[in-house]
Amino acid sequence: MRQAWRKRIRAVLRIILLRDCTMRTKLLVFSALLIVVPLCVTGLLSYLRSAEVLEKEAQQYSWQIIEQVNTHVGYYVNDFEISLLKIVNDPVINGFTKMGSRDELEGSGMTPAIKQVLRNAAYSRSDISNITVVLEGIRTIDALTNEAADPSNDPHEEDWYSRVGSNYEPKIFPRVVRFNDREEQVITIARRLVSPLTLQPIGMIIIDVNFKRFQEIAERVVVGRTGYLYILDAEGRYVYHPNGAEIGVKAGFENLDLMLLGGSGSLVTASAPKRLLTYAHSPFLGWTLVTSIPYAELLQGNAYIRRTIVTTIVITLAVAAVFGIGFANSLVRPLKRLYGYMRRVESGDFTGHLVVESKDEIGLLTHGFNKMVVRLRNLLDEVYFSKLRETEMQLRQREIELKALQAQINPHFLYNSLDTIRGMALEASQDPISEIASSLARLLRYNLRHSSPKVTLEEEAYYADVYLKIQKYRFEEKLDYVIDLPEWAGKQAMAKFSLQPLVENSIVHGFEPAFGRTRLTITAYRESEQAFVVQIEDTGMGIPEERLADIRAQMKEKDVIADGTHIGLTNVHRRIQYLFGEEYGVTIDSTLEKGTVVRLRLPWTET
Repeated sequence: MRQAWRKRIRAVLRIILLRDCTMRTKLLVFSALLIVVPLCVTGLLSYLRSAEVLEKEAQQYSWQIIEQVNTHVGYYVNDFEISLLKIVNDPVINGFTKMGSRDELEGSGMTPAIKQVLRNAAYSRSDISNITVVLEGIRTIDALTNEAADPSNDPHEEDWYSRVGSNYEPKIFPRVVRFNDREEQVITIARRLVSPLTLQPIGMIIIDVNFKRFQEIAERVVVGRTGYLYILDAEGRYVYHPNGAEIGVKAGFENLDLMLLGGSGSLVTASAPKRLLTYAHSPFLGWTLVTSIPYAELLQGNAYIRRTIVTTIVITLAVAAVFGIGFANSLVRPLKRLYGYMRRVESGDFTGHLVVESKDEIGLLTHGFNKMVVRLRNLLDEVYFSKLRETEMQLRQREIELKALQAQINPHFLYNSLDTIRGMALEASQDPISEIASSLARLLRYNLRHSSPKVTLEEEAYYADVYLKIQKYRFEEKLDYVIDLPEWAGKQAMAKFSLQPLVENSIVHGFEPAFGRTRLTITAYRESEQAFVVQIEDTGMGIPEERLADIRAQMKEKDVIADGTHIGLTNVHRRIQYLFGEEYGVTIDSTLEKGTVVRLRLPWTET
C-alpha cells in the first residue's frame, strides 16, 4: 500500500516537474510560472485593494456631499422657520389666534390685515409660493386668495395634516398644491399654532416653498459622472428625486428600513444594475439624504488598473519568453554539442576537440570532457602499443626458444668432438692439444649448464681464466693477463657467461691486430655503497672514435636477437640490465693504440 502511494507520488512529481520534457521546455515553463504567478497574485491583490480604496473614497466623497447638502438645506429651511416665528409673533396673527368663532373674526374685521401680513411675508422672498394660516373650525386664510374667499385647498382636509405633531417642531414634506387653475410642486413647512390663552393647538401655519428653488439646490449636487442625490422623508417617500414623478412616492429599493433608522452608512444593492448607496440622516430635517452611484462607474478606474495589469502581464510574458528562449538556447546548445561529441567518443572516435565558449559550469564540463577524451586516447594508445609490444615479445620469445633448441644441439656436438680430440691427443702424447680440448670442453659444459642466470664473480673469473689459458697456447708470450680480484668480490653476483665474451672481444679486437706484447687485466673495485665494478683493461690497439661511438649506440639500440657482428658487449649489457635493473650495465672507454677499458657496473650485496 505504501509503495503504491509512493509510486503515485513519484508519477505526480514527474508530471509536475516535467521530468520527461526537454530542458528548453522546462526552462520556458518554469520561467513563465516564476513571472506570471507573482504578477497575477500582485495584480489580483492590487485589483481587490484598489476596488476597496475606490469604494471607500466614493463613500467619503458622498458623505461630504451629503453633509454639505444637509447643512445647506438646513440653513435654507431654518430661514423659513424664522419667517414662521415672525408671522406667528405678529400682533395681527396673535390676535387672530385669539378668535373664538368665525363670526367673531368677521366682526373684528381682521381678515384684510391678516392677509396683508401673510402677503408681506410671502413677497419678502421670491421662493415662497404661499403662506396659509389655519384656525381650526374658524377659518383658513392664505396670501393668494381674495379677502372674502377661502383657499381652494383646505389643508385641514388633507391627509398629511394629522401627521403634523402637536409640539412646536415644524414638519417638512413635499406636496402638490393647486393654485387657481394650476398645480405646483412645493415643499411645505408646517407648524402648529398654539392658543395664547389655552396653550392648546388651535391650527397650523404653513409655508409652501417653490420646489424649483429647492430643486436648484439639489441639482447643483454632482455625484460622480452619472450619480445623483435624492432625499427621503421619515416615511421613506421621495422628498426630492431627479425624476419629478417620483416625488411623494415611497421608495421601493432594498434596505430602505435600514436607511430610515436614522444612522448613516453605505451599501451596494444586490439587484442589477448594482449601485453604491451612501446615506445619512438629518435630525434637523427628519430626512435621509441618499447618493446613488452606479457601481460599474465606480470601478471604471479599477477596470483601467485591471487592463493595465493584464497588459503588463502579457508584455512581461512575451519579453520573458524571448529572454527564456535565448537563455534556454545558451544552455541547451552547448549541451547538445557536448552530447554529439560524446556519441562520437562512444563510437570510438577520439579525434576532435570541443571549443570551450564559457567559464560557467557547462564550460568547465566541456573542458573536463576534453581532458578525459585526451586521457582516454593516450590510454588507448598505451594499451594498443603495449599489446603490440607484447605480441612482438611473444614472437621473439618463440624465435629465442627455437634458437635455444638449435643451440642445444651444436654445443653437445662440439663437446663430443672435443672429447674425441682430447682422447686422440693423449694417445699421441700431445699434452697441449689435450689440455686445450679439455678447457674447451669445460667452457662448453659451463655454457650448457641450465642453472641460474646469475653466478658469482669467482666462478666467472675461473672460466675466464680457462679461456685465457686456451688463448695463451695460441699467442704464447704475446699475451699476458692478470686476474686480480679482491676477496670480497668473489661472492658477488653477476650475469652468467658475461666475463668471457668481454675477454674474447679484447683478444679478437685488441690483441690480434697488435704487434708486440699485450697485457689484459681483470680487476674489481667498489664504486659506492650500492654498486661495484668489474674492469677488463687491455693494452691493445684501442678503438677509433667513430667505431667507439657506433658500439655505444649499438649497446642502446641494437637488437641482440638479430644476427650480426659485435653483439657481445650489447648481449652482456642487456642481460645485466634485465637481471639487475636499468642503472647497471656495461660501459666502454678506449684510446686508439693505447688500449680499451670495459667496466661492468653491478649491484653490491652483503655476503
